[in-house]
Amino acid sequence: MPELHSLALSPEKCQHGIVAQRVDIVIGDPEEALPKQHEPAIVSEKQDDELNGWMTVAGSWLILFSTLGYIYSFGVYEGQFECLCAHHNAYKEDPPDYYTRIFLTGHSPSSIAWMGSFQLALPFAMGPFAGRIFDAGYARLTIAAGSFLFVFSLFMLSLAQEGQYYQGVGMGAGTGLLFTPSTAVKKAEFGVWDSINRNFYRRLGFSNRVEVNTILPSSRQDTDTATTSQLIPKLGFPSAVRVTGFITLGCLLAGNALIRPQHHTSVNQRSADISTFFHDPVYLWFLLMAVVSLLGIYFPAIYLQLYAVDHKMGNSLAFYSIAILNGVGIVGRVGSTWLADQYGIWNVQIPVTLGTAATIWAIIGTHNPATLVVISCLYGIFSGAWLAVSISGLVSLASSPSEVGARVGVANAFMSVGLLVSGPVQGALLSSRFDWIRPIVFSATLMSISTLFSIIIRTLISRRKNSQRI
Repeated sequence: MPELHSLALSPEKCQHGIVAQRVDIVIGDPEEALPKQHEPAIVSEKQDDELNGWMTVAGSWLILFSTLGYIYSFGVYEGQFECLCAHHNAYKEDPPDYYTRIFLTGHSPSSIAWMGSFQLALPFAMGPFAGRIFDAGYARLTIAAGSFLFVFSLFMLSLAQEGQYYQGVGMGAGTGLLFTPSTAVKKAEFGVWDSINRNFYRRLGFSNRVEVNTILPSSRQDTDTATTSQLIPKLGFPSAVRVTGFITLGCLLAGNALIRPQHHTSVNQRSADISTFFHDPVYLWFLLMAVVSLLGIYFPAIYLQLYAVDHKMGNSLAFYSIAILNGVGIVGRVGSTWLADQYGIWNVQIPVTLGTAATIWAIIGTHNPATLVVISCLYGIFSGAWLAVSISGLVSLASSPSEVGARVGVANAFMSVGLLVSGPVQGALLSSRFDWIRPIVFSATLMSISTLFSIIIRTLISRRKNSQRI
């Protein structure tokens, strides 16, 4: 048991006119001398932090599920429209998407891809702006504004006429306001938990954060299937879009209510100096690696469906090939972050990048339904792992929590360049003759180069930390 002693100090020895009558000194274990009534308060505060963290993860999941995932399902429309152009007779019994069939005719694969690429790039391009707002302490306001803009633009889509595509810009901009804050606020929450729980929550977070790009396209694709075959014939295209709009509205309302930005950000907090990021060689190599990767990594997600139809593997299986690769992506995202916890982020980054490159190369040998399913599964696992581990690595480069939003935002802006031009460049290489070897070689080569960049990043971090587990 600790012993409690009193030490009397004379007033003459005290400074600033403060008279100390007695100082209690504890000899022994100081924790045992703490009053027992403080323990419930400490436990309660920890439980509150953990509850808020869970609510933030759930809210972020719902927000990204209903926004980023929605626009990432563009590959379904791309594939269906291009199939309509090239194989119109094949779709008499299984008609493609109503919107593309009515509003888009006579366009090349490259020109169509610009629409989807621009919408996909906007959330990343707005990263610096949204990231600075997040670091300044306005996460909740930014998320609310982005939610309103996205839902408003989605409902306006139901009123779109030929030649009116500003709704896509609004949806992309709304997602841009949501993407960085919804991601960064979850990363900030990880800092309030012990290391064991933090690893688990991080894995769960990545299973919704960029894996939202996986779950929602697959589920959204299923929704599109139901919309095409059931809702559109019964209700018409405008009403069918409004149905998805109300679903999205419900998810965003729940997400805004659940998300809990914590004291990790403050309006009085000093903003991160973005210029210092460009003096960090590891960060610069990461930007280069990310841009090069994004120029090639989405080729299967956008064009695999069209490839399957063009090679007569069956319209039904071709349509669900994207759903397959998206569905198995959760294995890659959750599994890769678990491996990163065990062996180091950058030690996992290299093999998943190489695996992604290999699966894109393997598309060349895909000529029957069995190989299509295998390639869809392997690509979904490796590309999902690449996305999750890359974002984990990006966040790990921040020297303090106050830099997370800015670092993620700046990186997102650079990555938007790769996203913007990837689809159109691949479409131009594909051409209306469907010369598949050219875009496949282009995309797979870029991912192979990205593997070399990942090795360089790992080497630099290993030397900096003097460790092999990085």
